Amino acid sequence: MSRARFDIQPVDRFGGSGTTIRRPREIACFSYDQNRQFSLGDSSISYYYPPDLPADLNIGFNTFQKLNDSADEHLDALLDTITALEKETEKKCEADIITWRGMMTKILTAPFDMMNGFEMNATCFQGTIFIEENNEYKNRQKEVQRNQRMPPGMASQEQMMYWGYKFEVLSVLRQPWDSTTRAEIENRQNEVVNNSAQYCSVVKTGIGHTRMVLGGEVDAVWDCKPDRKEDTIHWVELKTSAEIRNDRDMLKYERKLLKFWAQSFLLGVPTIIVGFRDQEGIVHRLEELDTASIPGKVKKVGRGSWDGNICINFTAAFFDWLKQTIQEDGIWRIRKQEKSPVIEVFKVEDSGHGDILSSAFTSWRSSMA
Repeated sequence: MSRARFDIQPVDRFGGSGTTIRRPREIACFSYDQNRQFSLGDSSISYYYPPDLPADLNIGFNTFQKLNDSADEHLDALLDTITALEKETEKKCEADIITWRGMMTKILTAPFDMMNGFEMNATCFQGTIFIEENNEYKNRQKEVQRNQRMPPGMASQEQMMYWGYKFEVLSVLRQPWDSTTRAEIENRQNEVVNNSAQYCSVVKTGIGHTRMVLGGEVDAVWDCKPDRKEDTIHWVELKTSAEIRNDRDMLKYERKLLKFWAQSFLLGVPTIIVGFRDQEGIVHRLEELDTASIPGKVKKVGRGSWDGNICINFTAAFFDWLKQTIQEDGIWRIRKQEKSPVIEVFKVEDSGHGDILSSAFTSWRSSMA
């Protein structure tokens, strides 16, 4: 079967700052509760409130209620939310690309993330390309990670993953600060960590000539969501990172900032709070990052290990090419192999949409035509 290839290298050809970016604007939202039950609306929204320091991220590891995400959820929750929005507004949600923020992050960071690979499934329906993660590939990668042997003295992958979720629990409230008791604030350290609950924002955005609708989890809001949909939402992304002890650590952190920036940039999250932890998982200090300023800082005072403009221009060019490549139904694979300088696109099923699109969504869209 013929394969189309998009060259990532040389990245210099994507230099400059001419690409138009449409500011992400939330058009809808949905929530998962602690039992992973889906609902429209913001029932699982959280409110940022700084943790007490030092914060021990190990507490409660043995009671961690970890989501089993091996099942393939496809785009179902995102499509259900779009359907509800279209029924409410009686207008089709026009876009060239509909996908999860996670898929976009992989593409946006591809010029400077040679080591990692990805596999996605795509289909074209009514002029829109829908993209999901290839679940089989995701599960294989997780298995590889689980079996990875850590250097002596380092925490396991499982424990470091827990540290991230624990930091989130320690940094949020379930309702606004003025409605929260002092006891609830102080009891956050004792809360059982459950990573099933999520608030997911659905935004309209665009890069270059490509209009997008993206869905992705948001950790918390700084204050409250404004009543008017046009107003900026002061979202907060919560991250942990190892303390920077030397130049090598600094370079690792700078590369981490690429993903931090990409994730927040795509959903329009203006602020990232980083909890810097030691090797034992104790957070000693917080740093507040302005998402929009990160690429400039990396360029001016960092090692220049990545360039935000190149990422944006690359993404714009890639999607211009993808829209020419995927123009009919069937299922396509979008693949970048580890350490590969190219993204391949090839057809794996000649017709239909597989399970990428739910029958409820295609029926609804067909009834609108």
